[in-house]
Amino acid sequence: MDTLYYLIQNMLPVAIPLLLVALGGMFSERSGVINIGLEGIMLFGAFFGALFVYFVQGTEMGPQTILLLGMIIAAISGFIYSLLLSFAAVTMKANQTITGTSINMLIPAIILLFSKMFFNSDGITTNKNFYIREVPVLGQIPVLGQLFFQRTYLTVYIGLFLLVVATVVFYKTRFGLRLRACGEHPHAADSVGINVYRMRYAGVSISGVLAGIGGFFYSVGVMDGNVNGHTGVAGFGFLALAVMIFGQWKPLRIFWAALFFAFLRTLAYSVSLIPFLNNLGINQTYYKMLPYVATMIVLAFTSKKSRAPKAEGIPYDKSQR
Repeated sequence: MDTLYYLIQNMLPVAIPLLLVALGGMFSERSGVINIGLEGIMLFGAFFGALFVYFVQGTEMGPQTILLLGMIIAAISGFIYSLLLSFAAVTMKANQTITGTSINMLIPAIILLFSKMFFNSDGITTNKNFYIREVPVLGQIPVLGQLFFQRTYLTVYIGLFLLVVATVVFYKTRFGLRLRACGEHPHAADSVGINVYRMRYAGVSISGVLAGIGGFFYSVGVMDGNVNGHTGVAGFGFLALAVMIFGQWKPLRIFWAALFFAFLRTLAYSVSLIPFLNNLGINQTYYKMLPYVATMIVLAFTSKKSRAPKAEGIPYDKSQR
């Protein structure tokens, strides 16, 4: 039972970054712009969030206050960096895949250069601990308290809150309806007075905000507040794309997909705690491949059933009306 508690407690901080970044990709693609640059935006948000933590970790601010402020910094950073994709793909009508790939390639080099120049290392290392040993009162609830309110991070609760907000905005607001219309039928949306360019800017910007927060939450919940220019965010941006596709561009399905991939990753790093797996004598490296192998298998079997909005990725040109 203790092993189950351990797996779930460590799975959630991993699932939340995947969830947020995949939700960001959903907003972007449902507006009509493929955001391949999620990996780079994640790393950009993680870097500036960690940089903020680095400079304020010696102050008297509490760790959770620093985390919330770092989250805001990361969200702003992700928003700013995503504007590069918006400008290139929406305004200039550049190829969205190539633009996103360029965004992914640019930021690791910048982080390495900056870190070598100012910190003489490959990244930023912080010493602030955001770990919550037990949530008062809630942590004493039998079973549920041990699973969800002990040995956790504030990022888990923020991520679940943002999932609820994203679902409401996406399905229950005029903005969400217009966003989806601009991805599925941009010319029809334009014919009734919706500014397609503005909505696509909004979709990509939301994806930038969520990916920036997801990157910072990755550095907090997975990397203990550190950011490394070489390892980056360990392919979580691309894994989030798989989560988004597996979840069929729907928030709740994306949530379950994120839990699935996070469980596999947590399992891979916890083999020594599970006697059955440990006794097999298989090198742990193979277990670490599980999330990525599962990604290929899942996408292979669901690619025919999963379909993005039909106008996704097609540059909108008002002159074609």
